[in-house]
Amino acid sequence: MKRSLRMVVALAAVAAAAFCADNTLGTWKLNPEKSQAPAGLPKITSLMVVRTAAGDAVKVTVKGEREDKSKVDVSYTAKYDGKEVALSGSGLPYDTLAIKQLNANTLTDVRTKKGGPYKGTGRFEVSPDGKTATLTTKGTGADGKPFASKTVYEKQ
Repeated sequence: MKRSLRMVVALAAVAAAAFCADNTLGTWKLNPEKSQAPAGLPKITSLMVVRTAAGDAVKVTVKGEREDKSKVDVSYTAKYDGKEVALSGSGLPYDTLAIKQLNANTLTDVRTKKGGPYKGTGRFEVSPDGKTATLTTKGTGADGKPFASKTVYEKQ
């Protein structure tokens, strides 16, 4: 009986770990050669994204630089519940974000600028081998015009 109980507990622990997996966590470095910036914004030449677990949420820190030497320095902590959170810092055209986890390798988000026309949706997808991730984004830019972009990251 004890052996059966231990087996059930072990299987439950493995299932819980698999269900809560998040392959988007870690440090991701932008590959600018494989990335396409949206029209109207200077291209980002360097960018590091650090995603760490923070209880039942994820803490994200983004630091980098654009071609015009302007800095990107943003952070936020959010749950995967689709509820909007504020970003702190500067360098991005939006100031709020809401994220959802579709599976261990895929997140979607909605990003907006309070009081402005910017609204975008993003999809962050980690490759099956876990070595690269691609963020595709589309929406309405700060200038009110449609945009689309693709950024490719390499796991560090």
